[in-house]
Amino acid sequence: MSRRRFDYSVPLRWQRDVRLGTRVRVPFHGRRVGAWVAEIGVTPPAGVEVREVTGVSGWGPPAGVLQLAEWGAWRWAMPVATLLRTASPDRNVSALPAPPAGGMRPAGRAVAAGPLRPGAALRRLPPAQDLLPAVLEVIAAAGAAGPAGPGRRSVLVLAPSTGWADRLGQRLRARGLDVASSWAEAAAGWPVVVGSRAAAWAPVPSLAAAVVLDVHDYHDRYDAVEVVAERAARDGAPCVLVSPCPTAVQRARYGPLEAPERSTERSGWPAVFVVDRRGADPRTGLFSEELVALAREVVAGGGRVVCVLNRAGRARLLACAACGGLVRCAECGRAVESAGDVLGCRRCGAERPVVCAACGSVRLRVLRMGVGRAREELEALLGVPVGEVSGRRTGSRDAEAAVPRTPVLVGTEAVLHRVRRAEAIVFLDFDQHLLAPRFSAGEESLALLVRAGRLVGGRGDREGGGVAGGRAGIVMVQTRLPTHDVLRAAAGGDPGLFTELDLREALRLPPFSALATLKADATPDLGAEGVEVSPLQPGLWLLRAPDHRTLCDAVTPLQGGVRVDPVDV
Repeated sequence: MSRRRFDYSVPLRWQRDVRLGTRVRVPFHGRRVGAWVAEIGVTPPAGVEVREVTGVSGWGPPAGVLQLAEWGAWRWAMPVATLLRTASPDRNVSALPAPPAGGMRPAGRAVAAGPLRPGAALRRLPPAQDLLPAVLEVIAAAGAAGPAGPGRRSVLVLAPSTGWADRLGQRLRARGLDVASSWAEAAAGWPVVVGSRAAAWAPVPSLAAAVVLDVHDYHDRYDAVEVVAERAARDGAPCVLVSPCPTAVQRARYGPLEAPERSTERSGWPAVFVVDRRGADPRTGLFSEELVALAREVVAGGGRVVCVLNRAGRARLLACAACGGLVRCAECGRAVESAGDVLGCRRCGAERPVVCAACGSVRLRVLRMGVGRAREELEALLGVPVGEVSGRRTGSRDAEAAVPRTPVLVGTEAVLHRVRRAEAIVFLDFDQHLLAPRFSAGEESLALLVRAGRLVGGRGDREGGGVAGGRAGIVMVQTRLPTHDVLRAAAGGDPGLFTELDLREALRLPPFSALATLKADATPDLGAEGVEVSPLQPGLWLLRAPDHRTLCDAVTPLQGGVRVDPVDV
């Protein structure tokens, strides 16, 4: 991972157009490549012939974002160019628009806004609570920052999906706020900038305040929440982090936690009905009597039921009905799945006829069904059309429009991000989430229940008669772990009941350590004190350090294959 800088001279005709962050074209190893101006007025080493910039593409990230990207490259062992590309416009921007004259005062009725202190503040708000008032409160409190424009400060608002960010921007505009609708407007100093995860690198010259919604739902290659918190700290701005279920790392890093009154928080969580499947008749498969009764009642009342099964395909695990052996791929040995009229392997792509390789029987038994088979069986069981939704997660409106208009839906986790409203959500096999082989499984499971709660509404809405269908407006969980702390927390509307701090401390897991994974054929020798190396699987190693400074300093010299803060360990 190279972080070197290279010296170039700027021809006189472009010197007015070049500033920190400007995107340029430069000759490099016999070709022209894109680059960013990271420093101006440098003196090249003696005896070095400096080549000229060959073109100016336009505006790039401001100086503060440049420095933030350097920090991010160190923090997550990434090429700084990757982060600068995220912080740059999709198309070349040659000039910035004039900013609006208005400030950050919402139109209409007054918004209560107390003083905000610089630094991160972690707030826990229940899933069904509208988060717009919390955003308006921060914007109003930051309104004393002065008029918009270059050198002015803006409020940055992050939502976990593009669809949510678009809707939130529209609601803020409807209240008379000037919300940036493009990269150029954000760079020009528009009062409010709203976006999804990538907006953590938005070209805002300086922050007046920041709000991040659902902070539990951002981490991927880098943690956008930590980026915004770091950015706010550098600008001396308040940063409000909102979530119904902040993670253990976030509670340790950004505490103390602000929470509403117990009754208020409980009413904002969904009514969770736990179905204990430990003594269930195995012939009922995935569909309990409670599920069937609930689905029929909701459909009869004109509502919609959404069933979640996080296994794509038709049948994900098959066994021979004659000899009992698992049906496996002849090429790589992985379990195959039903793919229409053939058996297919997801790992190597091999296909073969529907026949047992051991005894030749064509009668196969489904041990673990996928979404496709679940849809067929549920449709036959309920006697109503059942739609199927699967695929990668997305927040776009097109994805929402593509959802089948049927009273019952079954899909992978993606269905929770494509449906805007439902009267009942049913997790057909919640144990696959609770028992997932990663230390964040419990937090991710609670986050799924949060998402489901947003779709069905809080128990306060249900008790007030605001949801159709009698018993509708609930989240049903089928499980063989009915006393799990995640389910106790969701059913009680008290996320504080789920905590793994003692276990994590005993196992030296975050927030009590910093982790990274490294791909290497042989045992890596980092030559750094305080970093432990242990094998995870062939060619993959776990690096553990007491803190991120020790870990990131150790992995910075490596040229790739490093993932800091992995979520799948």
